[in-house]
Amino acid sequence: MALHFVTDDASTAGVGDVVVLTGPEAHHAAAVRRVRVDEAVTLGDGRGVWLEGLVTAAAPKQVDVRITARAEVSGPSPRIVLVQALAKGDRDELAVQAATELGVDAIVPWQAARSVSRWDAKADKGLARWRTIVREAAKQAHRAWIPEVEGVARLADLVARAGEARVLVLEPSADERLTDLASGASDERDVVLVVGPEGGIAPEELAALSAGGARLVRLGDTVLRTSTAGAAAISVLSAATGRW
Repeated sequence: MALHFVTDDASTAGVGDVVVLTGPEAHHAAAVRRVRVDEAVTLGDGRGVWLEGLVTAAAPKQVDVRITARAEVSGPSPRIVLVQALAKGDRDELAVQAATELGVDAIVPWQAARSVSRWDAKADKGLARWRTIVREAAKQAHRAWIPEVEGVARLADLVARAGEARVLVLEPSADERLTDLASGASDERDVVLVVGPEGGIAPEELAALSAGGARLVRLGDTVLRTSTAGAAAISVLSAATGRW
């Protein structure tokens, strides 16, 4: 499969045009991935534009690609949104990377009551880190759309969201199974998966989300880590909605 790169210039490029990669993307293409002249690659803008092309020049500071084909890929509907609680170590980052590779459409960091990791004074740094992870994972997965990483959510934000989207809270003690609610064939609203931190979602949070219209669901009889629960749920939804 051809290597894939992302540049804003892809949005306006057409067949026959030359798109120039510069900066970190050029260095990654030429020095890390070692693209060569006449090699076939793909380019995108992360917002649905998909280009095929041939490398015509390759240097660490500039890579030129002549476009041979252009397509525009529609975003999926309904969207799958992951609300990922902040977690210690790199567990939340692993969750974000896996979710992006598996096709999630948006990611929302959540400062849950039991989150050991706190972004109170470093939200901008945390968001920048997650967005970098998402961009690189989307490139690796050859995605036409790069998921949006939204601002840090509080409980009230999630409760409000339950009034306009299908909010499914992953909770091991829930009576309903995700597989029983996954298809929603006639429902075009966003499907929002809420994953708690290492210590789980606090009872008062579960109560508030349920009162707001969210559904508590379980994946199976085992308890998954916060780094894997979202990925497993996205896989279930992708199969049930025909994405896979």
